[in-house]
Amino acid sequence: MFGLVEKKSTLKLEDAIYDGVLEAGKGWMHELKEGQRFMILDMEGNQAVDTTFYDLETPEDHYSAIKTIVAQKNIYLTTGTILRAESGEPLLTITADMTGRHDTLGGACSSQSNKVRYALEKEHMHNCRDNFMQQLANNMNGLNKRDLAPNINFFMNVPVTKEGGLKFDDGVSAPGKYVEMEALKDVMVLISNCPQLNNPCNAYNPTPVRLLIWEA
Repeated sequence: MFGLVEKKSTLKLEDAIYDGVLEAGKGWMHELKEGQRFMILDMEGNQAVDTTFYDLETPEDHYSAIKTIVAQKNIYLTTGTILRAESGEPLLTITADMTGRHDTLGGACSSQSNKVRYALEKEHMHNCRDNFMQQLANNMNGLNKRDLAPNINFFMNVPVTKEGGLKFDDGVSAPGKYVEMEALKDVMVLISNCPQLNNPCNAYNPTPVRLLIWEA
């Protein structure tokens, strides 16, 4: 498995028990019960969606990019990937995917990364780390900024160069593309719909995404 394993969802949008639009630059936090399906739908194309997950029973056991990559021996996430926690326990599995490009190496943008990567005056620009911290501060599960975790940048195209470096390329997603997951246990989903304007991860124009949940 080295790239896209394309598989279409078998679920009907009208059967979803949750169907909402998350505007560009906004955060979102929501519980998923074991067996529920969760879809992120890229409404206008080329929109990075920074996302991480927490085990609801033991929230300190959050998503781990390292455990996920090592277990599947592949840096690319697509249909069949099991998203694992720091303990190695499976949290979710990707059940449908239409792009095959979901970065889990680059992390979330922050005021610090905006300043270092782009320019001093970019430090105060809206970023995903701030969205994550705002959502954590407002949640009722006892999570706080100390619980910030590694994340996945769904739909974000970050190829690894021959020299082992990372670069931000134009996205390969398009309007209507999606990724769908199944919760393998009760989890909390934390999202920042990326507001980044300094690289092509959002085609320099952040846009809304649609979030849907189906019962098991």
